[in-house]
Amino acid sequence: MSIEVVRLHPDRADLAYAFGGREPLLTVKPGTVVELTTEDCFGGAVRGVDDLPSRVCEFPYLNPVTGPIAVEGAEPGDTVAVHFVDIRPTRDWAVSTTFPHFGALTATHTTAMLHEALPERVWLYDVDVARGVCRFNARRSDFSVELPLDPMHGTVGVAPAADEVIMSITPGAHGGNMDTPELRAGTTAYFGVNVPGALISIGDGHCRQGEGEVCGTAVEAAMSTVIVVDLVKGGAPAWPRLEDDDFLMSTGSARPLEDAFRISQHDLVGWTADLVGLDALDAYQLVSQAGLAPAGNVVDTHYTMLAKLPKGVLPGVVVFDGVHSRLRATGARYLSERG
Repeated sequence: MSIEVVRLHPDRADLAYAFGGREPLLTVKPGTVVELTTEDCFGGAVRGVDDLPSRVCEFPYLNPVTGPIAVEGAEPGDTVAVHFVDIRPTRDWAVSTTFPHFGALTATHTTAMLHEALPERVWLYDVDVARGVCRFNARRSDFSVELPLDPMHGTVGVAPAADEVIMSITPGAHGGNMDTPELRAGTTAYFGVNVPGALISIGDGHCRQGEGEVCGTAVEAAMSTVIVVDLVKGGAPAWPRLEDDDFLMSTGSARPLEDAFRISQHDLVGWTADLVGLDALDAYQLVSQAGLAPAGNVVDTHYTMLAKLPKGVLPGVVVFDGVHSRLRATGARYLSERG
């Protein structure tokens, strides 16, 4: 049986800057492979160290996303799965910046300080996809170092509930700008469906990103990305969940940071209890001793935390009807046939 493959390469006018409030650009059946392209968070406008975002970008047209993609048969209360097969930078350069009033180590609009905000500055990275590296070049010295590529998408999610429209820079229960490096090739993301079709959107490609996205931006890049989408009837998680070959992960997005931490841990404890049939406190104990807690971002309008549990402590457990393994196999077959 052949794999159904569709393509979505939006024009600039088709890019979205919010989740919700838009008709789908594409409707696909569950199990479909989608080849798509995404623009970087600056819409390609920042191309060199002299292109300060405040001069070349127009608010609120930041962090564009490709989509929405509707999934046939998806209804509120269902779960859609988005498996990342391949994520590849499309340019030989990428950028990162500091912004006034944006980032973890500067005054912000919600952290009012009398001192001046950090200055606006741009770093240009050389990207070599064939060698799998990007090069950091310091601005105030001749220091330079190659960093391994670890492509991922900072922003992925579905339309929010109650006809709400949420800017693409904001993470929440619908997904959105979670900025976790875990959203790399090989990971499956699960979202609760809030509206018919689910309406999946993806953007904010990063060549790599440290946990926390501390300065406010990653190594921002346009991407050529391949996903497989699927549908699980019912079982909608309250918050986005992730799965790769080694871990189950729950997300939480809120301010302050400890509330984002609590949301993610609470979801993982409940998920673990349901999967294994454990008492809630037994699951709490297991997650406390075996879990990890990487940061997604500590800079966005909401912060994102993850809670990770190794699959090895839950032997034989299968989540969401085994969709991760199925989609991983579909992705491997696609890559093999593509050559």
